[in-house]
This record gives sequence, structure tokens and C-alpha cells, in this order.
Amino acid sequence: MDKAVQSELHVRVRELVNQFLIDEFEADPDILRPDAAFRESLNLDSLDYVDMVVIIENVFGFKMKAEDFQNIRTFQDFYDFIARHQKTL
Repeated sequence: MDKAVQSELHVRVRELVNQFLIDEFEADPDILRPDAAFRESLNLDSLDYVDMVVIIENVFGFKMKAEDFQNIRTFQDFYDFIARHQKTL
């Protein structure tokens, strides 16, 4: 994948992720910064993570497991994880 396509993919992933976090989890748009702490900023419970897995499958078309969240520290980690599993949007 060339850099322009990869960059466009990352931008699109970030937009889609931020939108579903705002719509489904009532996240404050001001906290959705790449360097912000993912778990601490969202303050989600275990059922919210289950919901998030379902949304990711529906929006992005791949299965994410609950244990995949273990290595996600920042929003950028989350965006990168989703982008790595995407071919195109």
C-alpha cells in the first residue's frame, strides 16, 4: 500500500472511530486525541467493550477480540490497530 493510500486510510479510520465513539458511547469530542489514554478517557465498562467489538465488526468488517484491547493504550494505538486490519474503506 503506498503512503498516500495508507494516509487516507488512517484519516478515514480516525473519522469513523471518533464518530462511533461520540454516537454510541457519548464520548466528548475534545478527549478524542491520538495521544490521549484510551481506557481512562472513555471510562467504559466491560459491556461497553463488548458493544464496541460488535460495532467494529459491523463498521470495519473484521472480528476484534476483547483481548485485543490489552495492547491499546492511546487512541492512536486504537486507530492503528483498526487500520492494520483494513484493506480499504
